[in-house]
Amino acid sequence: MENNSFTSRILHTPFEKNDVYRSLSMPVYHTAAYEFGTAEEMEAAFCGRTNDHAYSRITNPTVQHFEDLIRSVTDAGSVTALNSGMAAISNVLMTLAYSGANIVTSSHLFGNTYSLLYNTLAAFGVETRFCDLTTVDEVEKNIDENTCAVFLEVITNPQLEVADLKALSYVCRTKGVPLVADTTVVPFTIFKARNFGIDIEVISSTKYISGGATSLGGLILDYQTFDCKRSFKLASLFQDWGNKAFTCKLRKEIHRNLGAYMTPQVAYMQTLGLETLEVRFDRMAKTCFELAKRLKFHSDIENVNYTGLEENVFYKISYSQFGKYPGAMLTFDLASREACFRFMNNLKLIRRATNLFDNKTLAIHPASTIFGGFTEELRRKMDICDKTIRLSVGLENVDDLYRDIMQALQI
Repeated sequence: MENNSFTSRILHTPFEKNDVYRSLSMPVYHTAAYEFGTAEEMEAAFCGRTNDHAYSRITNPTVQHFEDLIRSVTDAGSVTALNSGMAAISNVLMTLAYSGANIVTSSHLFGNTYSLLYNTLAAFGVETRFCDLTTVDEVEKNIDENTCAVFLEVITNPQLEVADLKALSYVCRTKGVPLVADTTVVPFTIFKARNFGIDIEVISSTKYISGGATSLGGLILDYQTFDCKRSFKLASLFQDWGNKAFTCKLRKEIHRNLGAYMTPQVAYMQTLGLETLEVRFDRMAKTCFELAKRLKFHSDIENVNYTGLEENVFYKISYSQFGKYPGAMLTFDLASREACFRFMNNLKLIRRATNLFDNKTLAIHPASTIFGGFTEELRRKMDICDKTIRLSVGLENVDDLYRDIMQALQI
């Protein structure tokens, strides 16, 4: 199996236990609890001495198979599936953070991620230090003995900023801090987080993986590369668990207590999505690249932002990390907020909707929606522009999408 391609591994990773009916698809174990043959077996399962399932808030066979598939194509040490991307981020930071700790990150974050750090965690005594993650010296200056994580999005949404991951990883390793990255914008078909020194990866599986926005989900991938004895929160577990201490803390305490585990129905749908991920992404990304090249010549468009364009300020670092097709999202700027609204209202094929990497192409005005509840001053700090349209490119024909954009601009 190790030498097989991505899709072959997804299609042929075996179940942990053979299905009694020899089903080709993992059955949906739609159950809350599981029966045991003896009290001793029950005790062993609840105390973690066996891998038997005890309760579906903690583990479930359908969800576990989905996790196993992700592990087989990423070489992660462990995978935990949760019920949204925000749940994945929250569970990671709750595993690492503590009152008096600080998290070093960028102000270029998805709106709810920013709010989690700026509002929610702050109320529990966790400081967030916002800095320029593209300047390694600035990152290094912000890390101290109370830093519990450096967190970033590998391509920020919607600013499309790209930091040098290997440089950040070197600083983090030197300082004894885990590098945590949200890699949702580029799937693991083309991007191997471990190869760039990311210790813990978070993904919104709602996006590419779900296979057409069928369901909400999130993933935590622990590569077990962080030296856990250097963490205030994990050091006590290091003697027994080594660099598996993060996963131990997460699986035995945090995710159980927060109750955000993925449901078996969602795991089944997202397993089906995984089977076509490679093919769908290839189509989406190539279409996105082609659209970006065409749109940059239109007189009504002030700027096209896609890190796959050679003139983009982040092109070189983006290409070195993600290759020719860095995701299926682009942004472009029009003359004004009013022009953006006219454009949105004139669309006939492209859908006005949030979310990313649906099979359908989606357009949104981030400043008035995702960041609409933020003050104007805060939006400026986050570089959220009133003139920007975000486009998530789907599976439609590129000519059809281009015609729709052109007619929407001309009306």
